[in-house]
Amino acid sequence: MASEAAPRVVDECRGVLFVYSDGSVVRRAQPGFSTPVRDDGTVEWKDVTFDEAHGLGLRLYLPRERAAGGRRLPVFFYYHGGGFCIGSRTWPNVQNYCLRLASDLGALVVAPDYRLAPEHRLPAALDDGAAAVLWLAAQAKEAGGGGDPWVTEAADLGRVFVSGDSAGGTIAHHLAVWFGSPAARAELAPVAVRGYVQLMPFFGGVERTRSEAECPDDAFLNRPLNDRYWRLSLPEGATADHPVSNPFGPGAPALDAVEFAPTMVVVGGRDILHDRAVDYAARLKAAGKPVEVRDFDGQQHGFFTIDPWSDASAELMRVIKRFVDADGRFD
Repeated sequence: MASEAAPRVVDECRGVLFVYSDGSVVRRAQPGFSTPVRDDGTVEWKDVTFDEAHGLGLRLYLPRERAAGGRRLPVFFYYHGGGFCIGSRTWPNVQNYCLRLASDLGALVVAPDYRLAPEHRLPAALDDGAAAVLWLAAQAKEAGGGGDPWVTEAADLGRVFVSGDSAGGTIAHHLAVWFGSPAARAELAPVAVRGYVQLMPFFGGVERTRSEAECPDDAFLNRPLNDRYWRLSLPEGATADHPVSNPFGPGAPALDAVEFAPTMVVVGGRDILHDRAVDYAARLKAAGKPVEVRDFDGQQHGFFTIDPWSDASAELMRVIKRFVDADGRFD
């Protein structure tokens, strides 16, 4: 009797995620690239569990200089990217970006993890994203002052901003919808979200945009990888027009009644997702929503985490800081 063939790899994402022909999944804990963490000690950080049932944690970053004045800081959420399939708050590129966010913005940065596909297909990541924001609100409601001290003593819960990179930007969109009603905002109290920052959001659709059709194969995020992420992360049998990936697709709920907080959409001129994000923002703005686009000409997908100290990354940090300092008002 012939022996059974060994399972073979049928899908692979950036040398981190391997899906085999028998349905098994193997993950590597660290990314397939080497990036040193540049931690100069000016920002403290620690890990906290926010969802014990799913084993999910978040990383808090607090500028040490805050201790001198004792002032309360705005809160800035950062959801990592990775096509809903890879990524972690612990990866060095995420760590570097969050360290700079905390330092440059003068903010308490909250970097949550979320469940990843294909083991946990969408909308699991969206549910986890909402759970992290609700965790923040719960810290202020803990009986007897039992909330996390970095939150209860340092955070200005009336000045919360939600951001995300790529798939994290998609989470930011869905959280804006999730908390875009008076009832939902009441559930969040005393947390008040002043604005959203979508960094090169990962939206999709069956019909190709120009930037998708013309994307070169050697791009950091190219068409094959883009399509693979959606195939692995969306519900089984769904197309890229699923409402999670395409907010204006044929089955997507209307957004007219959603009360969007001010939303900044950051795009890069060389990003495969450029045109879809610009179209997303234009549609929302045409519907009367407070949305603005910041277009970084010549920049590729994820330029700010690939090199957080580049000139373009520094300019992006200044743009975000103005938005935060103005409590979500556009300059």
